Amino acid sequence: MEALVWTLLLLFLVLVSAGVYVSVRAVKAAKRGLDRTVGQARRTVEDTRLRAMRLARPGPAGELAELRLSLRTSLRATEEALRAGAPQDASLSEALVLFDRLSAHGRELDEELKRLEQEPTKPRLESRLPELRERAERITRSADSLRWAAQDRAQRFARDDLDELDREIAFEASALRHWAPGPEPAAASGASGVSGASGASGPSGGAAASGGAAHPGPEAADGPPRSITGPAPTVGTDRWWQKGTSAADASETAAADAPGARRENTT
Repeated sequence: MEALVWTLLLLFLVLVSAGVYVSVRAVKAAKRGLDRTVGQARRTVEDTRLRAMRLARPGPAGELAELRLSLRTSLRATEEALRAGAPQDASLSEALVLFDRLSAHGRELDEELKRLEQEPTKPRLESRLPELRERAERITRSADSLRWAAQDRAQRFARDDLDELDREIAFEASALRHWAPGPEPAAASGASGVSGASGASGPSGGAAASGGAAHPGPEAADGPPRSITGPAPTVGTDRWWQKGTSAADASETAAADAPGARRENTT
């Protein structure tokens, strides 16, 4: 009775622990999904604001918005390309490390550009623009280079895999259309020559030759090589009704068919 109580208590604890674990995992997954959705919404709002500022405020303020928009777009596209290809290509892990360092510089520049949007002194803003533009172009160029290299690498792998698949399919198709030719009938020709020579010597030789012609060898019984498109013709080659005849029966049949042999009336 005590063992049953302890077993039920242990089962209850296991069920409670499993329920707590599943609940925690579900809450964390929901939190990650919510954070991802909020982050995407914030990025969309910020990009929309920058596009509107670029069109509504010409001059240094509009150029700042243009720099921020191009920088954010390039870094985001590069990150998506690298992280999408990393599970299939382990060589992109080093590129991801480099991108993380580049992304830190891009984030720092974006924060600096965002602070300069509130700069009331226009001459100071104009004096800082060349240096900020040069930094933004360098970061954007590096990010684009990483993204284009990853895309070219993925396309190259896809082309190589398709070429290999074409070669394998061509080889398999050739194998499906191929069949091995049969052996040369050299032994059969030699046997027929010997039979013909012995047949010219006397009646017994003729009987042996007729017996040999009635029971062809394996080469003649097998016939020509079969095609994969259909069975080979059986006329004159596949004598299935003679495959059960033994050698003794063949000798008796040859002796009975020989000239001058006395036939016994079995009726």
